[in-house]
Amino acid sequence: MKKHLLAVAVLALATGSAMAQANDTLAKVKASGSLTLGVRESSGALGYTLGDGKYVGFHTEMAENITADIGKQLGTKVQAKYQPVTSQNRIPLVVNGTVDLECGSTTNDLNRQKDVDFANTTYVEQVRIAVKANSGINDVKDLNGKTVATTTGTTSVQLLRQNKRAEGIEFKNIMGKDHADSFLLLETGRADAFVMDGSILAGNISKSKNAKDFKIVGEPLSTEPIACMVRKNDPAFLKAVNDSIARQVKDGTLAKLWDKWFIQPIPPANVAVGLPLSEATKNAWNNPNNKPKEDYNK
Repeated sequence: MKKHLLAVAVLALATGSAMAQANDTLAKVKASGSLTLGVRESSGALGYTLGDGKYVGFHTEMAENITADIGKQLGTKVQAKYQPVTSQNRIPLVVNGTVDLECGSTTNDLNRQKDVDFANTTYVEQVRIAVKANSGINDVKDLNGKTVATTTGTTSVQLLRQNKRAEGIEFKNIMGKDHADSFLLLETGRADAFVMDGSILAGNISKSKNAKDFKIVGEPLSTEPIACMVRKNDPAFLKAVNDSIARQVKDGTLAKLWDKWFIQPIPPANVAVGLPLSEATKNAWNNPNNKPKEDYNK
């Protein structure tokens, strides 16, 4: 019996040690000399790919700056590695340790907080509706009998169904595997509307063959605080991420990144998204917090 109890105690200590190591991202980064970023392939100007393993965008570049700042904190050079993630697998890949930091287009909400921790909000989004300019669709009520696209693993259609203005409206929902695929459903006429974060809609429209063929319509369906994700229960790493974000706000880096990715023409089409910095996002920068969307939509 004593041997059995000893074995159980040793196993518990080993398990606890393994979990502690798994949640000590700074130690992992220092030992490996690298930090794995979860990056998006089609999240508008927040993060997208140019192909050949090149990932760019407002949140991607912000995450690269966070990586460099963490290297300075650790006193060693830290290489940013890139792991493409989707709306479906982004949380599991953070939880299982494949991704150390995901800065894409993820909404901070109470349900997701059960699995991951969120850094301070760096972008406040509004969920909108994109349609073809000649569609005759101008608001939620016009979606009755239509086909609406959204992206697998996102909550946009649930928000649409829960919206008071959608009461009594029936529509068919089809899912794209990622945001580019969802926009393609709209572009090719398989969907009448694409419901998603406004910046993602604007980014995909700006990269389309003819941006004038599309428009974003209706009142916002929801306000969404977008933030970077890290593993739960790793306060030292979360603080390092938030310290870097605060530094980038204070010295104007984030404002310059906003201008670069949302105001100026961006690759590959060299067309500007044309999205001014909102008061809500500016307020989040100046008053650091990681409040979930439930607090924004009370």
